[in-house]
Amino acid sequence: MMWERLGALWLLVRRSLRQHRLSTTLTAACVALSVGLVMAVFSIQAQSRDAFTGGAIGFDAVLGARGSQLQLVLNSIFHLETSPGNIPYRYYKAIQRNPAVALAIPYAVGDNYHGYRLVGTESSIFTDFEYQVGKKLQTASGRFFDPQAKEAVVGSYVAHKLGMKVGDTFHPYHGLIYDPSAMHAEIFTVVGILEPTGTPNDRVIWIPLDSFYRIAGHVLRGAGTVYTPKEGVVIPDEDKEVSSVMIKFREPESAMVLSQMINSQGSVATLAWPIPRSWPSSSTRSAGPTGCWP
Repeated sequence: MMWERLGALWLLVRRSLRQHRLSTTLTAACVALSVGLVMAVFSIQAQSRDAFTGGAIGFDAVLGARGSQLQLVLNSIFHLETSPGNIPYRYYKAIQRNPAVALAIPYAVGDNYHGYRLVGTESSIFTDFEYQVGKKLQTASGRFFDPQAKEAVVGSYVAHKLGMKVGDTFHPYHGLIYDPSAMHAEIFTVVGILEPTGTPNDRVIWIPLDSFYRIAGHVLRGAGTVYTPKEGVVIPDEDKEVSSVMIKFREPESAMVLSQMINSQGSVATLAWPIPRSWPSSSTRSAGPTGCWP
């Protein structure tokens, strides 16, 4: 009996489809078109996001001066916008010592070369940072810079656009916008050209943090008073400043605690978190941030 009913129902469906062939075809076409359109929108959205961010960013958060988190991310991650300001170097050291933090890398910005940003940083950007899981910044030619020398490692896009190669020398220009009248006297030597990564790192010229501090006209206010670096004199940590600190956490739970701690206390620093990316798996569990926050 059940099979007879199913057979009769199927016969009715077939006759109905045959009688309404045009409307059925149009309906099926509309449904297929709608599904295809939705899938295309999601695909374009994902490709646009990857084209802008270069896929995985490699950092979980950015610590910087008090202000807009969006501006902080655009300036430090994508090398766009202006810096919201500087924070004392001791904030970087405090974050670096925090057991919840797996990696902390300082950035100092404020100069350019023909419109491409110079970023003062430490060699850990090359030795410890992974912009994607298992992928580090590598040189296509040359080597990484000496932390105490006036040397530069050039991103692949910058090298291609400006025709820069290992052994070239250049003068930095003050500010983030190229102004021929704002040339610094210091001369930097290109010692390395990075392999392409498809990330914003390709559009940057990397120089040592200490060399960035020593460019003429740069003053430091980390201790609250103006300090001018002098040739041959070690710069005290308490006088140093950084534009931002790039952070990778051990666990997302720890990031939440630290974000609440920094963003709800004081008026000096802002932690921009989360930055959209995939959290890496980790076998190391952390109980959360401990220690003092300056």
